[in-house]
Amino acid sequence: MKRRVFDLVRARGTIARVDVARTLDISPATVTSTSADLIARGFIEETVVQRQEANTGRGRPPTGLKVTGSAGYVIGIKISDQFNSAVILDLSGTKIDTVSLATHRAPRTARDIIQETGALIDAALHATGLEKDAITAIAVGLPGMVDFDAGRLIWCPFIKERDIALRDMLQDAFGYPVRIDNDANLLTLAELWFGAGRERDNFAVVSIEHGVGMGLVINHEMQRGGIGLGMELGHSKVQLDGALCRCGRRGCLEAYIADYALVREASTVLQTPHGSETTSDMIETLFARAQTGDAAARAIFSKAGRYLAMGLANIVTLFDPALILLSGERLRFDYLYADEVLAEMQRLTSEQGRAPTPVEIHAWGDLIWAQGAAALALEHATEILID
Repeated sequence: MKRRVFDLVRARGTIARVDVARTLDISPATVTSTSADLIARGFIEETVVQRQEANTGRGRPPTGLKVTGSAGYVIGIKISDQFNSAVILDLSGTKIDTVSLATHRAPRTARDIIQETGALIDAALHATGLEKDAITAIAVGLPGMVDFDAGRLIWCPFIKERDIALRDMLQDAFGYPVRIDNDANLLTLAELWFGAGRERDNFAVVSIEHGVGMGLVINHEMQRGGIGLGMELGHSKVQLDGALCRCGRRGCLEAYIADYALVREASTVLQTPHGSETTSDMIETLFARAQTGDAAARAIFSKAGRYLAMGLANIVTLFDPALILLSGERLRFDYLYADEVLAEMQRLTSEQGRAPTPVEIHAWGDLIWAQGAAALALEHATEILID
C-alpha cells in the first residue's frame, strides 16, 4: 500500500488525501496512516493543493501531499556508439541536470563501458554538486539484446564480448544498485513517464536510430517477454536469406531500415568508396539528393519505408496497440513515415470494421534515452526505499 500511495503522489505532483483515497479506492483512514509513515520517513511532505475553488475565496485550499525530491537521487545513463549521456532526477522525478560525453572507441570492451559509465557518474556528481552517497540507484541503457531479469548484456553492436554480466560488473565497480535494459525499452519508459504514454493504457514505441527497436506497454505496464528478451522488432525476420544484419543473421527488419542499411544502398547509388564518408554524412547526402528529386535516392528511402510499413503492420496484427509512436533521430528523414508508408501499413492490416491504428512521430533528442534510463533507476530506487 505504501508503494501505491507514493507512486500516485509522485505521478500527480501534488494531490489531496481525499483524492488519494478516491483514486486508489481505499479508506481515508488508510491514506492518513500510510501518508503519516511516509512523512515520518522523509519521503513525502504536506503541501497546499491549488484548486480552482481555492482561487475563488470560498474556503481554504486543501492540504495535500507531494514527494520530497531531496530524499533521493538517481542517474540514468545511455551508452551509444558516438555520445554517452546521463540524466539526474530527484526522487520526485524532477530533472536536476544532464551531461554528455563523446566516445570514440569502436569496438569497445566491457571494461571500456565500465570506465565510460564511471566518467558519466563523476560528471553528473560534479554538475549537480551531489555527494556520491546521495545517489540511490543508477540504470544503464544500451542498444542490442539485454536479459533484463538476469542483468546480462547478450549482444551489443559495438561491444566485442557477448553474454556479459554487465549489471553485476557495474554494481561491483560503483557500489550502487544497478539496472540495465535495452535502449528501446528506455525510450518507451520515457514516453510512459513523461510523454504521450501518460494518458494511454497501451501503446507501442518503435525507435529508428542506428538500429531498430521496439517497446510495448500493456495495461500501463512495460512488457519485456517471458524471459526478458522480447520485443526485438529489429531482429524479426522479413526476408529468408536476406540482407546481412549486424547481429550476424540475415533477413532482419533492421537490415533494411537502419542507417547502415541505407548506407549499404547509398554506397552504390552515390558511387562512394567504402569508408570515404561517415555514416551520418553519407545518409545526409543521400537525403539531400532525394529531396531534390533524385530517383535512385528516393527509391532507397521508399524501399526502407515499405519494410517499415511491414514491421508496423506486424505490430498491429500481433499486439493491437491503441497507438504507435515512431521515435528517433532518423525520423528527420520524412520518407520513413511518408503518407505512402502509413497507407501501406493500413493496407496490410485492413480488416472490415477495424479503425486505423494511429501513428504519431516523436523525434526526440539524444537525452530522452537517458531520461528513460533515469525513470528505470527511479523505479528501482522506489523499490529500495519504500517497503
